[in-house]
Amino acid sequence: MEKSLDQVFKLTQYSHGAGCGCKIAPKVLDEILSSNIARPDNDKLIVGNDSKDDAAVYNLGNGTALISTTDFFMPIVDDPYEFGRIASANAISDVYAMGGKPILAIAILGWPINILPPAIAQKVIEGSRSICMEAGIPLAGGHSIDSPEPIFGLAVNGLVPVENIKQNNLAREGDILFLTKPLGVGILTTAEKKGLLKEDHKGVAARQMMQLNKVGEALGKTKGVHAMTDVTGFGLLGHLVEMAEGSGVTAIINFENIPLITPELVSYLDQKCVPGGTHRNWDSYGEKIGDITEYQKMILADPQTSGGLLIAVDVNAVEEVKNILQQNELEKFITPVGKMIALQQKAVWIHT
Repeated sequence: MEKSLDQVFKLTQYSHGAGCGCKIAPKVLDEILSSNIARPDNDKLIVGNDSKDDAAVYNLGNGTALISTTDFFMPIVDDPYEFGRIASANAISDVYAMGGKPILAIAILGWPINILPPAIAQKVIEGSRSICMEAGIPLAGGHSIDSPEPIFGLAVNGLVPVENIKQNNLAREGDILFLTKPLGVGILTTAEKKGLLKEDHKGVAARQMMQLNKVGEALGKTKGVHAMTDVTGFGLLGHLVEMAEGSGVTAIINFENIPLITPELVSYLDQKCVPGGTHRNWDSYGEKIGDITEYQKMILADPQTSGGLLIAVDVNAVEEVKNILQQNELEKFITPVGKMIALQQKAVWIHT
């Protein structure tokens, strides 16, 4: 039986990284972005590069703000259609993480034309179109280059009422923390690369990564949501450190409440299915974390691709947020995963 192009060309074999695990580590990124050049004054730029947030936000002056973001990476799955869907869901997530509504996407494609057939790239684009349709936005164009490795992502614009903007650095002492997707994507995809993934776990990570974080738009309308971000390549710990430090508070994680993509993650960790991004993450922010076991570290620093929303909620708005999660078929995630407390020596503490 003749093999299809998808079976002949395994996308993950043509790139050195995978998904959001390709992200440059936080400490290195800080060095890259450091500059002595003064930023021009612009009172309409509500959120810029200085706050480590998910997207830039620009006040249009009519009560509405423009959200602008871009995200791209190398294949985390072999199926090109799924790669397009995952990369697109991940990019669109940044708009939802700001509490906004996506309106337009532009494709970013790098393709090794002499190595991978254009027909495979076409499937990547088709996957992207399908996710854009789910989000209710057009894939309106894009830019492509001949590159050594396959790369795909989107530049996405969105709109949000200025009063509904959700930043990642406005959490407050006493806020309750929620997480809308389980952790462990990096571990499962690493297990698959090593040929160790169990048959009943095949497709589990991909299906989760293709889920849109649409609930972010509804959460944007909730006054009691003080801060929000999506969990991607820096792992839950990395994004929580950004939220805690930016907000001037400390986070406590209730580890037993952390949702896991499968309870069998420990067996994969025993088989050394740990992405390289996990170690890079820990090297970047490990000194900011309180006492932690090796198992907890491998879970909480695991790089996520198209991960869930991390939400800091006023205690008086907890029931409202739980109702929103339930209305969006996210009732599995109504158990808080932690809380914010007064600033302490460490940015994050772990309770077991």
